[in-house]
Amino acid sequence: MKFLEAIANVFRIPDLRKRVFFTLAMLAVYRIGGHLPIPGVDAKRFEEFITQNQGTVFGFFDLFSGGTFRRLTIFALGIMPYITSSIILQLLTVVVPTLERLQKEGELGRRKITQWTRYLTVILAMVQAFGIAGLLQTQGGFVRTPGIAFTLMTMLTLTTGTAFIMWLGEQITERGIGNGMSLLIFTGIVVNLPSAIVEIVRKVQTGDWPLIQVAIIVIMMVAVVGFIVLVERGERRIPVQYAKRVIGRKMLGGQSTHMPLKVNAGGVIPVIFASSLLAFPLTALQIDFVKNSRVLSGMLTAISGASPLYYLLYTLLIIFFCFFYVSIIFNPNEAADNMRKYGGFIPGIRPGKNTAEYMNKILTRITVVGGLYLSILSLLPQIMIQGIKLQRLPGIGNWIDANFPRWLLDGLGITFFFGGTSLLIVVGVAMDTVNQIEAQLIMRHYEGFTPRAGRIRGRRSSV
Repeated sequence: MKFLEAIANVFRIPDLRKRVFFTLAMLAVYRIGGHLPIPGVDAKRFEEFITQNQGTVFGFFDLFSGGTFRRLTIFALGIMPYITSSIILQLLTVVVPTLERLQKEGELGRRKITQWTRYLTVILAMVQAFGIAGLLQTQGGFVRTPGIAFTLMTMLTLTTGTAFIMWLGEQITERGIGNGMSLLIFTGIVVNLPSAIVEIVRKVQTGDWPLIQVAIIVIMMVAVVGFIVLVERGERRIPVQYAKRVIGRKMLGGQSTHMPLKVNAGGVIPVIFASSLLAFPLTALQIDFVKNSRVLSGMLTAISGASPLYYLLYTLLIIFFCFFYVSIIFNPNEAADNMRKYGGFIPGIRPGKNTAEYMNKILTRITVVGGLYLSILSLLPQIMIQGIKLQRLPGIGNWIDANFPRWLLDGLGITFFFGGTSLLIVVGVAMDTVNQIEAQLIMRHYEGFTPRAGRIRGRRSSV
């Protein structure tokens, strides 16, 4: 009842109601554009091609475009060029002094970096559109009239579509309920939910899936969602004490606080990096030269699909990128120096180098836990679909194939519509959106969605 009351409160506040309706309108525009095909292409044949190559880079692009890539619409590139540009500039901030200074300048510097991100997004979109135009013409059968005119038209259409998506996301962030880019990805993923439910019902009616199997899947999905919420909210709080200081006639400081370190500080970024890297071997297998080479095809096949080596590399890459990303967004030495400048210290730990080492030790432990969490979350759907091909292990493969259960080796044959990456995005964005709306409610002295929000007492809102 409290949740329904909070939803009703959302529509009682004129400004918040306007923001919600504006967000829904922008998302509707995004979905309409996702059904406008680019000219001169046989979209049905290309959709069949994407379905056959789900584990490649093409399937990876299709996930973040919300299915618009497989339909070759004007929004086929989706939000991926913008995500890639943001990650590149975030990485360059560490090595380029100019970007580092801009980031520390506050709002003006962030605006400059955002402007550069837009320019880089357009450049990347043009490059990717050129590559897609070339792929469509070289594969054969996809393009009705290949040539330079088709290439230029495809580049113009896809680049404009990406720029328009970027504008939509920024409008939702500024004039809507926030998290514009994330909400676009969220919409592209959850829009497939009705068709997934219809297919599950059809499988139950035809007898392909027994009811007990569907019940187990639903229970597992609820458990996984609860697990995601638990870990995403998890943090290690380091206690910090600030010493008292006398400035003029005032005594400042003396309070106790804490420094929160999130368990999964990198979010879905490590999974994106690891998935994109491991998608390239399977993509390379589509090239005739690689396919005809016994050495190259054997090596790439060993690290693709559901092989044990693939799962091992996937886990190691996720953990590596967790450490890599955390090292970029959080510097223990800088945090320890800032703490010392303002008279802060961790009880029982000397300020300076010892504080930095203490924070680094804690950060290392929780990053390992976060990497394992992301690995389990990402591998669980793949294991359910494809199993673990332990029979590929040299020497003992035949014995494993004869004695191990088939559900472990070949999977359960379940079409898991929401994989680990997409499920993490959906749950994470949903949590962030609820927090944004709850903050707006509390700011206007209404009760939020959760009991911890309570009612804020103070002067009446002017709304």
